[in-house]
Amino acid sequence: MAGIWRKTLIYLGLVEDDELDDYYDDLEPEPAAPRRAAGPRATPRANPGGPEGVVRPLPTAPPAMFHLVMPSTFNDAQEVGDKFRDGFSVIMNLQGVDAVLRRRLIDFASGLAYGLAGSMQPAADNVFLITPNGVQVSAEERRRFLEERGFFNQA
Repeated sequence: MAGIWRKTLIYLGLVEDDELDDYYDDLEPEPAAPRRAAGPRATPRANPGGPEGVVRPLPTAPPAMFHLVMPSTFNDAQEVGDKFRDGFSVIMNLQGVDAVLRRRLIDFASGLAYGLAGSMQPAADNVFLITPNGVQVSAEERRRFLEERGFFNQA
């Protein structure tokens, strides 16, 4: 029982631990090895036994390709699906569409984006941006495209 009390007092810092002195002596740092100066005359050493390094370019994101769809009937949803499948970011303008058709097209587009691992987000009032998997559309690209088409970012 005395061992537990002693450990508790040591833990709280109320008593010095004689064993700690030996522990800290073992932890003293060793002197650092002298460093060689690497100047303009320094030559790189070849790795005689290892494989040579291969330089590969970093993969870059493909440029965003946009396609604007202004559906008037539910049959226009096929155009949205075809372009999305082809790798285009689809902007679906539902501003001139009645509420029932708008709801059906939003449901279709969200299912399409989910099924093909893409994403869907609002771009303006009743305007949606549907992007395929792996395509990143920066806020600047999105803003520029929408302003060129007469939409203003309201999201």
